[in-house]
This record gives sequence, C-alpha cells and structure tokens, in this order.
Amino acid sequence: MTQGNLQQELKKKQPFTSLEQEAILNILRTSDVFHNQFGRLFREYGLTPSQYNVLRILRGEGKPMPSLEIASRMVQVVPAITGLLDRLQAQDLIKRNRCTEDRRVVYIQITPKALKLLKKIDEPDLCLHRKLVGHLSSDELTELSRLLEKARAALTAANQN
Repeated sequence: MTQGNLQQELKKKQPFTSLEQEAILNILRTSDVFHNQFGRLFREYGLTPSQYNVLRILRGEGKPMPSLEIASRMVQVVPAITGLLDRLQAQDLIKRNRCTEDRRVVYIQITPKALKLLKKIDEPDLCLHRKLVGHLSSDELTELSRLLEKARAALTAANQN
C-alpha cells in the first residue's frame, strides 16, 4: 500500500493501524484546517465561530428563541451557552427576555446591529466555503455530505440503544 497524503503531512513513519484510523484522522485534520480558516474570518468581525453560529440560528429562525433551543442547534457543542450569550449581549448583538409563564426560560432575540453585521459577513463567508470545497463537483459534495451523515448516524443509533 502506498503512503497517503495524510501520512506524509503528519510525517508519520509507519502506516496507519487501519483504514478507519486514517479516515478519522483525515476528518479531524480537515476539520482543524477549516475551523482555523473560519476562525480567522469571523475574528475580522469581532466574533468567534460559536458566536457567529448563534447569530445565524437566530436570523434563520426569524423570531426570539429559548437559549436551550439555540444550544441544541449549534454545529459544535458549546458547554457554556450562558457565557457565549453574555458576550453577544455585551456587544449589543442579542437581547434577552425572560418568559413570563416560566421564569426559567430565557428568550434570545437578534438585534438590528447583529443583522447588519451578518449581512457584511455573508459574502466573505460564501467565498470561504467556495475556496475550501469549491473545487469538488456537486456530485462529490453530495457524496461527501452523505458519507459524513452516514458516519454520524451510526453513532447516533448506537447512543440510542
């Protein structure tokens, strides 16, 4: 078997123990590279990737949402959603409103300032997506998504048993 690109990138002398190991490490390496690229982009606008994710969720929903619902929709799990929301509120990008029926529930609303900021980020964000995977054909992108979803589905099914 020939040495793969990842093995060369990592300067790994021995072959991977299994194809599964090589595939997982490829996913993790790619995720890290992509995450760094998006982190740089969002930093230009004073945001972290998680803060951007919250704002995108709120804009997409189009109405205030409970904070725990936002947390459940995040691309990456955030252990401290309250701290994340505190930082967004300090930047005047969200507003909090406590539910009158259930004081434990806090509704989060996106502000006009945040909507303007997202509008500025939309085009650079789209360009970065194209830069990172635009060289793949639509069939390859569809297959990549299908395979990644299949990998996650197996884990989800195992956790439900």
